Amino acid sequence: MLADIETLVTCESPSADHDAVAVSAEVTAGVGAARTGVLPERIVVEGRSHLRWRFGEGPSRVLLLGHHDTVWPVGSLATHPFSVDCGVLRGPGCFDMKAGLAMAFHAIAALPDPSGVTLLVTGDEELGSPTSRALIEDEAAGRLAALVLEASGEGGALKTGRKGVSLYELHARGRAAHAGLEPERGVSATVELAHQVLAVTTLADPALGTSVTPTVLTAGTTSNTVPDHGRFTVDVRVAARAEQDRVDAALRALRPVLPGAALEVTGGPNRPPLEPAASAALFARAAAAAARLGLPEPAGTFVGGASDGNLTAGVGTPTLDGLGAVGGGAHADDEHVLVAELPGRTALLAALVAELLAEPDAAAGRSARRGSGTPTGERP
Repeated sequence: MLADIETLVTCESPSADHDAVAVSAEVTAGVGAARTGVLPERIVVEGRSHLRWRFGEGPSRVLLLGHHDTVWPVGSLATHPFSVDCGVLRGPGCFDMKAGLAMAFHAIAALPDPSGVTLLVTGDEELGSPTSRALIEDEAAGRLAALVLEASGEGGALKTGRKGVSLYELHARGRAAHAGLEPERGVSATVELAHQVLAVTTLADPALGTSVTPTVLTAGTTSNTVPDHGRFTVDVRVAARAEQDRVDAALRALRPVLPGAALEVTGGPNRPPLEPAASAALFARAAAAAARLGLPEPAGTFVGGASDGNLTAGVGTPTLDGLGAVGGGAHADDEHVLVAELPGRTALLAALVAELLAEPDAAAGRSARRGSGTPTGERP
């Protein structure tokens, strides 16, 4: 497993670099095929490379989900080389989430019969999954479960909830005028935006886990001109779908304050929340499986960051996230994986998948695999 992680980590794959991600897809396909005995389908959407393994000829019942792109630019290995020292594995993207991919391959290989499993590995998750979202939602719809190989929470906790994300831009239009000669003729986009920033911040509700945060703000062109345009961005995080809808409606209801100003709101919900109800039954199964394996009882945690697990939960599929590596430092200089945790976590994943596959066929009959004419993979 360590050798496989090294192969994956030492192939750099920053999300925005199509060529690097394409090379990473080939490397990932090779590692996965060597472990599972099945070649994946290569799916390229708008230049971005995704991989899909389908095992067996029957309907897909369990979706394993991960990504092979990272936030680290090409050249990061020079400053953050792959290493394993004193039980700690390091390297760009090791925790988020290339170790999770290796775990998925080894868990599938450990199953007596992986028929009914689909493994989807996308190449644009760190960008918000712009080209893979439809693919993820289509693969998840109607499945018994989606198991997400994102890195664990603190101390190895499974991620039983994630906040939903909405992203907006508010554009203000005013009227330009000379700031010294006739400022009264102008309508300041900066002042309009100041009013709107204050209005936007009132939409937060910390008691419900809702944050509404104005972030980047720009306005005007020169220091002696009343600015006629400006904009700011807003990051919204919510724990519940109802809050996402409430904030969206409130933002779209904003109106300009200054006479003569105009206001436009663009953007909207990016990912629905992964609410705890979507993961409760799977978390209970994982806890029971850990007990049978003699592993520590897993903790559950609700986190503010989003993943593709938000998308699978959004189409109504029971979803458990954070099943990947234990460690820390995602996106940071101290990114690392605890080697001693890898075997147990992989065994837990395999046990959970096996239990789900053993469900009676009637429970899985909600949907047959979509795109039944697509090859299920070839033996290398």
